[in-house]
Amino acid sequence: MTSSRVDAEAAADAAGAVEAADSLDAQWQVLRGLTQARVGLGRSGVSLPTAQLLAFEADHALARDAVREAFDAEIFASRVTALGLTAVIVQTLVDSREQYLRRPNLGRRLTDVSRAQLVAIARAHEREAGSQWDVAFIVSDGLSATATTRHAIPLLAAAVPQLETSGLAVGPVVIARFGRVGLLNDVGAALGARSAMILLGERPGLSAPDSLSAYFEFRPRPELTDAERNCISNIRPDGLPPEQAAVAVTTLIREGARRRLSGTRLKIEYPDAAPALVGHELGTGADQRG
Repeated sequence: MTSSRVDAEAAADAAGAVEAADSLDAQWQVLRGLTQARVGLGRSGVSLPTAQLLAFEADHALARDAVREAFDAEIFASRVTALGLTAVIVQTLVDSREQYLRRPNLGRRLTDVSRAQLVAIARAHEREAGSQWDVAFIVSDGLSATATTRHAIPLLAAAVPQLETSGLAVGPVVIARFGRVGLLNDVGAALGARSAMILLGERPGLSAPDSLSAYFEFRPRPELTDAERNCISNIRPDGLPPEQAAVAVTTLIREGARRRLSGTRLKIEYPDAAPALVGHELGTGADQRG
């Protein structure tokens, strides 16, 4: 079942439920149960009711906290190794959260030391295995450490075994503080991987401070742009849950490897045989530019 068919069926069900409601208030209640968007909030004079205003301010505070939350790369690395995977911590050119927010370009590049570290790891692997990795995963806090801390590990735990079962060699998980989407180019090229995927927290919204996205590139290299990337977004329990997002992630990586491309030229129909995707929208937007 494709995502468009799922969307159409969900919309039809929602329309039927609203039509069946016997009052305007009941109709708003139905709609509020279908979305986290702010609908039917009511009025108190010319303003919002106090309860709705307080809820808005609380969600705004959660979004601000998600942007400012510190990402503990060492603790995250220990969780990665607990999955039986190799973790490598690297550094971008960013020194602080304030610099990260003001200088997006610095989050797309590794330090020279970190780049040399990854090149050395890749060369050692090629000498030992005689081949490149098929896919490298990068994990960063991005604009929501909350999202990365909560959802990246369950996604990796579900996706990596599926990829390995498909015969794809998965490289070490590269962990970076203050990374942007474009870090894919630098890390993937340094590791010499055939493809790369970065998992990072997206800009928090007032209803979703913990949204994780996965961006994919085939043949990562410095000159690639957003047009050569694919994105699966809104990975979180109230969106596309991590274990179910793993189905979409592995499908995307396998198809990219098979067709030897990524980005706007890579069109995928997610298979009817993936029941985990039914009832969940697959995000395809690029919320955080590289």
